[in-house]
Amino acid sequence: MTVIVVANPKGGVGKSTLATNLAGYFASQGEWVALADLDKQRSSHAWLSLRIDTLPKIEEWDIDVDSPGKPPKGLEKAVVDTPAGVHGNRLSVALELADKVIVPLQPSMFDILATQDFLTRLAKEKAVRKGSIQVGVVGMRVDSRTRSAEQLHRFVEGLDLPVLGFLRDTQNYVQLAAHGLTIWDVAKSRVEKDLEQWEPIVEWVSKK
Repeated sequence: MTVIVVANPKGGVGKSTLATNLAGYFASQGEWVALADLDKQRSSHAWLSLRIDTLPKIEEWDIDVDSPGKPPKGLEKAVVDTPAGVHGNRLSVALELADKVIVPLQPSMFDILATQDFLTRLAKEKAVRKGSIQVGVVGMRVDSRTRSAEQLHRFVEGLDLPVLGFLRDTQNYVQLAAHGLTIWDVAKSRVEKDLEQWEPIVEWVSKK
C-alpha cells in the first residue's frame, strides 16, 4: 500500500482540493483507495458523504491521532488530508504513515515565506533524506508561464525538492466538489486542460 500525505501548515492553499482529486484519480483507475482526514472539521470526509454510489468508490479512513489504527486490509492507496497549522502529534502521525508527501503551495512570496520552515523541516527529516519518504510541491492556482511560477521553482530547487506541476485557478474544482465529484468523474471535454496539468502529478504518485 502507498500512503500519500497532502500537507501545508498554511490554510487556504488547496490541500483538500488536491487530496480529494488525488483519491478520485486512484478510484478512477480501479484501485482500492481510502481518504483520511486529520482536520477536526473533516472537510474531506464531508465531501465523501456527497459522492453518489454510482461513482468509483473511495473509502473513508478514520485516523485517531492518539491511537492510529491500520487502514483496511488490502487497501492499495491512501490519501491523507491534513489541517492548516498541522504540527506536533498530527504531523508526526502523518509522516509516520507517509510514503510520499505533496505540499500544495501558492506561488506568492507571502505563501512561500509562510511555508518555508515547514519545507525546510521536511527536507531535514531522516526518512526524507534517506529516500523512504518522497516529497514534492504542487503550485496551486497559478499559470506555469508566469514570473510567480518561476519564483516558486527557484525557491523549491534551493531545498532540493521537485515541483511536480501547476494547477490553474478554475471554478471547475469548486463546482465539482459541491457534488462530491472530481475531475476524473466528468466528461473529459469539460476538464481537458485540468487533466493535462495532472499528468506529471499522477505519474509521480504512481511511481514505486
